[in-house]
Amino acid sequence: MKLVLVTGPSGAGRSTAINALEDLGYEVIDNLPLTLLQRVVEPAGMTKPLAVGLDTRNRDFSVHGMLDMLHALSHKTNVETSLLFIGCDRHVLLNRFSETRRRHPLAPAETPKIGIDREFDLLQPIQARADILIDTSEMTPHELRADIERWFSTSASKGLSISVQSFSYKRGLPRGVDTLYDCRFLQNPYWVKALREQNGTHKAVQTYVRKDPRFAEFFERLLELSCFLLPAYTDEGKTHFSIGFGCTGGQHRSVAVTETLAAALAERGWQVSIRHRELERNSTNHDP
Repeated sequence: MKLVLVTGPSGAGRSTAINALEDLGYEVIDNLPLTLLQRVVEPAGMTKPLAVGLDTRNRDFSVHGMLDMLHALSHKTNVETSLLFIGCDRHVLLNRFSETRRRHPLAPAETPKIGIDREFDLLQPIQARADILIDTSEMTPHELRADIERWFSTSASKGLSISVQSFSYKRGLPRGVDTLYDCRFLQNPYWVKALREQNGTHKAVQTYVRKDPRFAEFFERLLELSCFLLPAYTDEGKTHFSIGFGCTGGQHRSVAVTETLAAALAERGWQVSIRHRELERNSTNHDP
């Protein structure tokens, strides 16, 4: 049986990771006292993969107690245990606490910086013991969920899960994408005044992109290659495969191609999710 222990400093994204594991089919228990963990992982009590959130706020949390517990679990031959540490830069955490005006759980009557420093010192030995470390300093919640899916997808997921996403080259390559395609050779709707304020999810923009003389052959070959390779990746045991499309601003061409390919793969029975990195960031930036 699979057991994932999830920990990390407050504000780094541990709750997001726990929720992502639940979506992948894991049974989830958050803030479980360490003294109860041994009972939970008994074979008779585990009917599916289990994810347990461990927090410094737990009443019986201690570094030595957790390290001893990890040592004991490592000797269980019937349980495959992974320690997932969700980390983050101290300055980024300080900004997050400042923006949300939350009090730090380890310094409720003091500044967040004091709490962050205390928690970092407390968790350092546990971070060193981690099997998987994900640094969320420059990640959005969507990117963290995608990382969790890549690491922990199980047979509870229905076959190969495909993520098709768009991005802007000006903001760098997305994390963990398996295959990248450059869409900057296609005609750019940005230079059409009526289309500039729209994006590739709009039909008018998609129609404009598809009218490029090179689009039909490009997409035919893209779809043919995808349909050839995806079953091979499934045969190799992959549970997640990501395809990225980039253009200059990540608003028009890459979005349109992402939407078109995702729809075509879904029509052929593949499990497909869509991400538009720059559109998500714009939406977040404009939220009140």
